[in-house]
Amino acid sequence: MTRVATIPLQRTLSGAIQRSQQNLGASQLQLNTGKKAHDYAGLGIDAVRTLSARSMLSQQQSYQSVASRVDTTLSLYDANITQIDDSLSNLRKELLTALGTGDSPGMQDLIEGGFADVRAALNATQAGIPIFAGSQTNDLPMVPQTLADLAGMAPADVFINDKVRQSARIGDGVDVEYGVAAGDVGGKLIPAFQTLAAAGPFGDRLTDAQKVAIRQAVDELDAGLTDVRAANAENGRKQNQVQMMETRAKDREILLTDVIGSVEDADLGQVALNISQRQTILEA
Repeated sequence: MTRVATIPLQRTLSGAIQRSQQNLGASQLQLNTGKKAHDYAGLGIDAVRTLSARSMLSQQQSYQSVASRVDTTLSLYDANITQIDDSLSNLRKELLTALGTGDSPGMQDLIEGGFADVRAALNATQAGIPIFAGSQTNDLPMVPQTLADLAGMAPADVFINDKVRQSARIGDGVDVEYGVAAGDVGGKLIPAFQTLAAAGPFGDRLTDAQKVAIRQAVDELDAGLTDVRAANAENGRKQNQVQMMETRAKDREILLTDVIGSVEDADLGQVALNISQRQTILEA
């Protein structure tokens, strides 16, 4: 008769039970975490791929964050430059209407309001920092506070900004320089307001001298609005570039997230099946 030693058999059964318990524990951990392994060592040769993908994912998220911040700043430029364009286009229309009719009730208020709109837009801030000042962030870039202050100023003293532009990396090897200086937007508008200030104050009817001054101011406004629109067009081109790179970074983030998930994420359906099988084996 063949005999089986009792102690070796117990050791074999004990080892089998321990392995089943370990396998069941590993499957339950996968079910709880949704991951194939709790550390990179458990991924084996796939660990190199997921580490590389995570590094690239972090970089794309950084690009996306920078691009979003730059896009916000460019949107502020756009909003303020558009405000100047709209306000002065309306002022130009009212000046031409006054020339045609000779009537000018409320004209003084319109002119002062147009100047205030330009000043408010060019002195706009983001987080307390003037956005049209270049690197000169301690003071607002447009100095005169009222049309009367502007009347006697030299054009060179109106703005205290410089033309230093900011730079940001928004993609692999892609750096964008951005920024608009107050003097670049409003430099040619100042003569128009000085002409109108010298011709004022305006009453209910225009004098002959005021009509001459308004004609000159309209020509000066036209020259200034050309610079305003050119600056906004360049800003819009930069904004399109930044938004395109932000979208590209988002697309790459999705792709890399899928790559990482294919390596790290457990198949929960298969895990549930494994748990059922291993519980059966353990019970047996």
